[in-house]
Amino acid sequence: MNTQREQLIQSWIASALNTENFQVHFLAGDASFRRYARVIIQNNTYMLMDAPPEKEDCGPFVTIDEFFDQYGVRVPHIIAKDLEQGFLLLEDFGDVLLSTLLNNITVDHYYLQSFKQLIQLQSIQGQDHFPTYSYEKLMTEMKLLTDWMLPSLNIDPTPEQQKIIDQTFDLLANTALAQPQVIVHRDFHSRNLMKIEGEEQLGVIDFQDAVIGADTYDLISITRDAYVQWNADRVYRWFQLFYDLLPEESKASRSFEQFKKEADFMAIQRHIKILGIFVRLFERDGKSGYLKDLPRVMWYLLEESKAYPELEPFMQFIHQTVMPKFVEKYGVYEVAA
Repeated sequence: MNTQREQLIQSWIASALNTENFQVHFLAGDASFRRYARVIIQNNTYMLMDAPPEKEDCGPFVTIDEFFDQYGVRVPHIIAKDLEQGFLLLEDFGDVLLSTLLNNITVDHYYLQSFKQLIQLQSIQGQDHFPTYSYEKLMTEMKLLTDWMLPSLNIDPTPEQQKIIDQTFDLLANTALAQPQVIVHRDFHSRNLMKIEGEEQLGVIDFQDAVIGADTYDLISITRDAYVQWNADRVYRWFQLFYDLLPEESKASRSFEQFKKEADFMAIQRHIKILGIFVRLFERDGKSGYLKDLPRVMWYLLEESKAYPELEPFMQFIHQTVMPKFVEKYGVYEVAA
């Protein structure tokens, strides 16, 4: 614990709330340098975000939170802020993550609610407010697989294999760019949506990386969550449900079959990136908690690529060269019945 930082926090909260009569309880950490604490004062609670400026810039979070709040996205209201010190005091959404409420009976209700919120998010004109999910960005993300996961398995692709990898990454990036470009949360899944007491709308958190990108991206984040797996037929029914909710201009000359393929390709781009990220979180940042989710993400990649001949050369490389070493090091995913 950084005692000096703790003292700064105490005095800042005291001045923001105009009282010394409060308690601060820090919560368990996540994949970043940000810390969160619950601030309890009489019958009220708030969330403190502690983002040391030298490690984390909470400016983007504030800008996006205020922008989303203005357009009715259910994000935490900001009570007080001090960007120089890296402190934010936020509305408290409680502790109930959507991930803890999902089961075969409840999931359809909650996912439909999340789809409606996604459609509303996508209807906001955000082009001037968010960076573009560019070709370069999409490619850099996928290269996390070759930069982190392959080295972790001592795999050095041959020139021929590298060419196949590059061509596949190029195809996936261009497919994402050809879709309607909307606001993308980028981490819209069951651990970043919260059930707020007395509200139907789900609370949306962890949105500070939002960009303008493909309209299938957030759909994929939630229906093919890295942390929870659903039956493939059910996922495709959700795709149909989401497709039906899309505005007419997003469906013009884009059949459901086309949409489904675009969503699958977007999913594959994302799985490739996540495989790299989870390994990097362990290798570079010493965070091992994500390694247990690697086999599930790999399973998704293997399953979702099956229907597409254009992905076959790349998947052959994954099956023949990567999988033997992957299974040995990271294990295999046991599919739920």
